[in-house]
Amino acid sequence: MKSTLVLRQAVKPWLEKASARVLIGVSGGADSLALAVATHEEAQHNGVEVIVLVVDHGLQEGSEKTAQSAADNLKKIGLEKIEIVRVNVEIVDGLEASARRARYGAFEEAIIRYSPDFFFLAHTKNDQAETVLLGLARGSGTRSLSGMAEDNGIYIRPILHIDRGTTEEVCRENNLTAWVDPHNSDESYARVRARKNVLPILEKDLGPGIIDALSRSARILREDADALDHYADDFLKAKNSEDLDAELLAALPKAVRSRVLRRVILTAGSPTGSITAHHVAAVEALITAWHGQGEVSLPGGVKVGRISGRLSLSQG
Repeated sequence: MKSTLVLRQAVKPWLEKASARVLIGVSGGADSLALAVATHEEAQHNGVEVIVLVVDHGLQEGSEKTAQSAADNLKKIGLEKIEIVRVNVEIVDGLEASARRARYGAFEEAIIRYSPDFFFLAHTKNDQAETVLLGLARGSGTRSLSGMAEDNGIYIRPILHIDRGTTEEVCRENNLTAWVDPHNSDESYARVRARKNVLPILEKDLGPGIIDALSRSARILREDADALDHYADDFLKAKNSEDLDAELLAALPKAVRSRVLRRVILTAGSPTGSITAHHVAAVEALITAWHGQGEVSLPGGVKVGRISGRLSLSQG
């Protein structure tokens, strides 16, 4: 039970902080089953209630049987409070994003019902490495390359520093049959190609430890991104975010200034996720490449102009 003990040690600090109960999101795959096993075993020593939410996305034929099988697996190890939730995945912006939105909708409803101390998610070091690699391929910024946070409010990823091989071994140690999502073999998805093709080549040609290195880079970049966000927030606390002096903005390091600009643009009414690097660069030009150009139009009807040496934001 060596691998099970590794996961128990990972969840232990969070269970010691919990006062009543934790929720766990389970798909039936090895990662989430292993997390449920470790949490159940460790929680018995802390008097913490464990509630499992098995999410059925309904994306494959017989998905309800897969969800029930996951619940049956968990009952075998002694978990009692298990809820199967069927979600409706409305494909709007790709299957992965749409499924994630539906899943988190179910999570939020469960949080309201049960008022847990934490909601455990089963992302591993491998998931983190894939996220960083995809961010590099997209040319993303520091925040995107920092990957997933272990602690994100009520959502906790206690096994983010543990590899997928360990979770698979936990399932074997506990005689659990993990479900293999067919989407995880579908190479039409960039994440699957990164997992099956790119990472193995990097491991082969650059040597072992690539997954560890990418995961470590994510942690370092998250620390950097948090610091830059802090400086941007401090600047805005001291200024009027609706009327910003261009000279003061120009004096900021570009990494801080771009964060300030994103914040004031979103505050002015642009939808979250709608602002691209191209949008920020156009507003940046009003500060660092000013030659009398007109206002910049942004998503959500937000307009940014430079008037008497200051940035002015308006909507409509």
